[in-house]
Amino acid sequence: MSGDLGAEVVVRAAAATLGKYRNVELMLVGDERELADLAGRIVGDDSRLGIRHASEIVGMSESPAEALRRKKDSSMRVAIDLVKEGAADACVSAGNTGALMATAKFVLKMLPGIDRPAIIAEIPSLGGSMHMLDLGANTQATPEQLYQYAVMGSLVAADINGIASPRIALLNIGAEDTKGHEGVREAAAILGDSGLNYVGFIEGTDLLSGKADVIVTDGFSGNVALKTMEGTVGVCKHLLGNAFRRNWFTRFQAFVASPVLRSMAASMDSRKYNGATLVGLNGIVIKSHGSADAFAFQHAVDTAIVEVRNQLPEQIGKLLEKEAA
Repeated sequence: MSGDLGAEVVVRAAAATLGKYRNVELMLVGDERELADLAGRIVGDDSRLGIRHASEIVGMSESPAEALRRKKDSSMRVAIDLVKEGAADACVSAGNTGALMATAKFVLKMLPGIDRPAIIAEIPSLGGSMHMLDLGANTQATPEQLYQYAVMGSLVAADINGIASPRIALLNIGAEDTKGHEGVREAAAILGDSGLNYVGFIEGTDLLSGKADVIVTDGFSGNVALKTMEGTVGVCKHLLGNAFRRNWFTRFQAFVASPVLRSMAASMDSRKYNGATLVGLNGIVIKSHGSADAFAFQHAVDTAIVEVRNQLPEQIGKLLEKEAA
């Protein structure tokens, strides 16, 4: 209910999901009257779509602690409760990230062997895409927690991208073994002795190079890196647009190059990569971007479906047990 563009986006995404999958059931959680009206107009009569009423909404600016304490009948809390009860296999939300993380951690608890949850997302890169975590759940991470992130990231990349043995790299200020603070060097030693496909340190300049399938870092560095990439793409689009609008000749060049530009824009379309996973929880929770349109939100639902089918939490638990043996 609290996405930037309102509940209609979610209902349109639900309609697209029901049209795409024959064996998926969806539950819309929120204001029953509003959702029923939207579903009637957009989806029509489909027994695979249900509605669960929730009387409260967590606003984007609300404190996670206050939302957890005071809004026990919010659409976010009710949706996560459905996962806890086994009435749903996954929750997808475009709401307040902090509140979603706090509520999911409180209700679902952590998987055995995982200290803290992390946020992982798919990001376009040369040759396809890569996954990066943590993107903001925890500003700091111990070497052991970075190792746990690597385990979880490896499984997510394997599930989403179909990679048998994802290449894992640690974000650092240099590629040499001697670079970085003590914590990241300790994490490198742990990963080097693990059964994971650890390929070493990676610098910021190589984030999108395709040299790694999973990039691991703490939430502070990961969030800064993600926002920097998003900002850079925006600046490039702005500068390119200005350059092509400069005069009649550059406008003609833009017309000639339009097929290439459209192809490039499509490959960089962030909507195709919407849907960050809150990994480490004893359940599946997907965070959609707050400003996601129906196309982007439907991709977040796709991510949830893949993780349900592959039983991601169970996979993480088994791999941790294997690594510990």
